[in-house]
Amino acid sequence: MLPFNIGFGEMALIGVIAVMLFGSRLPEVASQLGKSYQQFRKGLDEIKSSIKTDVDLDINSGPGSVGLPDYSQQPADDYDAPATPVFDAPEDEE
Repeated sequence: MLPFNIGFGEMALIGVIAVMLFGSRLPEVASQLGKSYQQFRKGLDEIKSSIKTDVDLDINSGPGSVGLPDYSQQPADDYDAPATPVFDAPEDEE
């Protein structure tokens, strides 16, 4: 099965239209299209690599970094538990 649920009939129609549009230049056009796609993928991989490197640097740079806050220096008893509201039942007026 081809991507995007394109069947054989649709692919044949696309091929016929491509031959009608480009004719004898079809191999050149296909080659240029392949090279453009290859450059696009290369650029995309460089961007992914750059983002991954930046994220790794932020996480691994230690305390005081822009990345994750350093909670290891806080004492454990410094935590204030959230106050829960107390429910007071209404008094009966009988």
